[in-house]
Amino acid sequence: MLWLSGLFLIIILLSFAMIFYMWRTAMQDRVVSQNLYFKDFPEGFGDVRIFFISDLHRRIIADKLIEETRDKADLVIIGGDIRESGVPLERVEKNILKLKELGPLYFVWGNNDYEGDYHELDATLLKHGVKILDNTAVSFESQNGSKIALLGIDDISEERDRLDLALSDCGNEDFRILVSHNPLVKKQLTPEHHISLVLSGHTHGGQIRIFGFGPYQIGSVKKEGECIYMTSNGYGTSAVPLRLEAKPETHLFTLKRGTDTEIGEAVEKTY
Repeated sequence: MLWLSGLFLIIILLSFAMIFYMWRTAMQDRVVSQNLYFKDFPEGFGDVRIFFISDLHRRIIADKLIEETRDKADLVIIGGDIRESGVPLERVEKNILKLKELGPLYFVWGNNDYEGDYHELDATLLKHGVKILDNTAVSFESQNGSKIALLGIDDISEERDRLDLALSDCGNEDFRILVSHNPLVKKQLTPEHHISLVLSGHTHGGQIRIFGFGPYQIGSVKKEGECIYMTSNGYGTSAVPLRLEAKPETHLFTLKRGTDTEIGEAVEKTY
């Protein structure tokens, strides 16, 4: 029976090694940089650079990530789940202050943001000058008068989303970006909404995928029609601090005018 004891020990050691690998993967700081081209992107803006991060949950943003992305973004979008139950507001504030070093902050609510006292979270965000896009929109205007609208809807899982209100908050902007924590917003969109870019998170890319299979699809950037849809794997984790085949990610998108709507090559850096 000695061989059986040896086999059991090997299984235990391999299990610990796998768990350690999954934990190390979950703690990675990864930035994916990508150019996005749109034929209807207003010329008056030149290039617009967006840093997107979602699903922080319990993680504290690494200083190295901030150092490497400083001066590379015109605005920062937090795609929901900046915390979950049990995360102190002090940790949320620490992450907000770090992200403020990169640019002005915009936020949409995720399902886990409602697990604690969301009134306190709301007050904390406002205290630090974060613009909350809760079924609302903001407009940016270039020197030549062209406009970009940034729309954000409240969480779909909590049935707080009102895309109609966000759309009604728009004017006659030349270009529209929609932020929704949950990518299921795609089912609500029609060509008549004139949305060119959709940014989402929520799924964690499945978080733990075995032989390519997981509870959700891996994060992706895809073009459908004249719209580009991005779903991020997110930065943090839920339930357990482990990932497998679904690496954490943040994003640096550079929006450009092109002859057609196209997705540029992704360049990844892990710190």
